[in-house]
Amino acid sequence: AAATTTAAVARSAWRRKGGGGGGGGGGNEAGNCENGDVGQNTIGEKTREFFQMCDIENKGFITQRDMQRLTAELPLSAEELENVFVTLDSDGNGYLTLNEFSSGFSEFLFGRKISFAEEARKSPAEVLYQSQWEENEARGGEDEEEKHFSMLMESLGANSVFEDRAEVRSLWAQLSRDEPDLLSNFEDFLARVTSQIREANQEKKEMESALQRKAATHDDQIQHLYEEMEQQIKTEKDRIVLQDCERFLSLSLDPERQLCYERERWQLSQKQKRLEAECRELQSDQHVTKVENVKLKHKNDELAQELDQTSQELMVAQEQLNLLQEQSTQLHEDKEIEIYRLTEGLQRERASLLKQLDLLR
Repeated sequence: AAATTTAAVARSAWRRKGGGGGGGGGGNEAGNCENGDVGQNTIGEKTREFFQMCDIENKGFITQRDMQRLTAELPLSAEELENVFVTLDSDGNGYLTLNEFSSGFSEFLFGRKISFAEEARKSPAEVLYQSQWEENEARGGEDEEEKHFSMLMESLGANSVFEDRAEVRSLWAQLSRDEPDLLSNFEDFLARVTSQIREANQEKKEMESALQRKAATHDDQIQHLYEEMEQQIKTEKDRIVLQDCERFLSLSLDPERQLCYERERWQLSQKQKRLEAECRELQSDQHVTKVENVKLKHKNDELAQELDQTSQELMVAQEQLNLLQEQSTQLHEDKEIEIYRLTEGLQRERASLLKQLDLLR
């Protein structure tokens, strides 16, 4: 997209400075036919004229802010002009000298075999077609960026992790354009956060599943034990009633049997007490299980809090990245201002020295 924008600026500057025009008529066409392709000297002249459009203070260099002055003169947005500057600023020092500007501009033109004379001879329909092609190229770049981001999110397994995917997409796109050296750090951070969130969610699901299984198993065991105890008590009562009836009939006949009956009755009483103690023990186990369930619920709540805290840390990290970007932009602007001030100071000192030399002469 930046290269396409640079080409658009080159052609627009050429047309504005006399390189070619759609309404020149037969005179222009005859001149173009005589001259053929534009020579190196003509390209250098037009490049210097375009440089002067930016360097209205005659500093000898132009900054990114100087490029923004062309917004009213060229059919380009501020962001597109910024992309042009970044494309030409190959050494990344934040400003362009005439030599850097000319060599970068000419290299771009010759590298793509763009002929200013051919541009001048293009019909309006050809110009419209090329403009539409460039717009399609720009949209293709955005589609490629979205495809790259989608592949990244899919490789991390983060498509279903973040609630606001658009916010992460916006931050990633901004870093890829403005701070590409921080992009790998951000992707590593995104991978770690995604992994932590997925692990927390997985642990939460496992705890919930284990809690449900344990509760269901415990309820089944308690119900089964209660049914067994009720059946045993009923069977024992029936047996005791039957024995009482049988022995009641024989008590009057055999005193020794009466003693045996009393002894068995005492044994049955002891057995009943033992069964009651087992029942109380089961109830105690049920209470312990309830306490464990409460502990598991507390653990589940703690995991949910950790998940919220991780999300908060992600938001804080995003804010810190935005702050770093703002600080980087401010430092870049301060550097431009300092260079501009230094250049002005040097020019003033040079003028003062020249005046002193004139006085000495």
